[in-house]
Amino acid sequence: MKRIAFLLLALCAPALAATFTDDEARKIQSHGPWPAPWTPDPSNRVSGNASAIDLGERLFFERRLSVNGQVSCSRCHLPERNWSDGLPRAVGLKEVDRNAPSVVNVRYHRWFGWDGAHDSLWAQSINPILDARELGMSAASVAKFIRSDRDLACRYRKTFGAPGGDDERILVDAAKALAAFQETLVSGRTAFDEFRDALARGDRAAMASYSESAQRGLKTFVGKGACDTCHTGPAFTNGEFHDTGIPFFVRPSEVDPGRYGGIKKIVSDRMNLLGPYNDDAKRSTATGTRHVSLEHRNFGEFKVPSLRNLESSMPYMHNGSLASLRDVVKHYSEISLDRLHSDGEAILKPLHLTDGETADLVAFLQTLSDRGGRYQRRPFPVDCR
Repeated sequence: MKRIAFLLLALCAPALAATFTDDEARKIQSHGPWPAPWTPDPSNRVSGNASAIDLGERLFFERRLSVNGQVSCSRCHLPERNWSDGLPRAVGLKEVDRNAPSVVNVRYHRWFGWDGAHDSLWAQSINPILDARELGMSAASVAKFIRSDRDLACRYRKTFGAPGGDDERILVDAAKALAAFQETLVSGRTAFDEFRDALARGDRAAMASYSESAQRGLKTFVGKGACDTCHTGPAFTNGEFHDTGIPFFVRPSEVDPGRYGGIKKIVSDRMNLLGPYNDDAKRSTATGTRHVSLEHRNFGEFKVPSLRNLESSMPYMHNGSLASLRDVVKHYSEISLDRLHSDGEAILKPLHLTDGETADLVAFLQTLSDRGGRYQRRPFPVDCR
């Protein structure tokens, strides 16, 4: 009787557009659950601290944290643009060489920036403050600004203690507050997450509510496309660096070295996790930094971005050279093997997708957006006491 009931249930269950093998189902389930677990950053003593988040949020939107008083972090990381800016290359005080990456879900990363030149979120937060093309400040000017502003000085004191005479320490603390704020920016659940969880519990009725085109695109993503080779886990990124066949000329005769340049920067950076400002006394957070090595194949490699909320993060790639998701899929469908490094990994190959497969893959990628509401500033006390 139980077998007959099971067969009747299977016959009555909603039909799915795509049939997933056991291996494909395992791959799909590896992209969850979402949101992913998280613990405070041991290298940042104020990670998760409410007063640090308050200070960091204020600094993030503070235009006076720039040499001309007109540019803030939010200039390149707009809440309504998935915390990016919609431009091919970011523009602070001047245009920079790369696209502004989203800071949503950045708390799950282990390397920061397109080239991974920083090994912590707080060290990455220092970079635009000091870059002459972005905010153009110095340790001295940041410290002077915080000390001289009554409200910020009060909030700094609540978080770190009195802002003393060490300008570099105040700069680092400001960056750690900025990092504490950015850690709170996590994307919401998506149509894919609902499908993934329904698949995990065997709920075919719930699975059938996922669009047929997205189902077929998901099958291509984990199957023929093998996109999950690099876009792994709940955040849809392995956090590493690859040559994806995108030209890395910044302008004629000037090349962006990508990860190769990033490694050179990180090993010489006083602010890295081997340096004096890591709050993790055991330096357990510095394992990757301690063992990173420079190799020729790293030239022209760039970080694999998360695919979550990517629909509102256009244009795409490190240089913003691809305008739409369809352009991205077409790039991988027609990628030139001659363009890829011959001494690197042999991961990519032309997918030769049909028009239908391309449309389905785009439909799947669109289901990774949370369609959430607008960001709203937190209701922190207006006055600091």
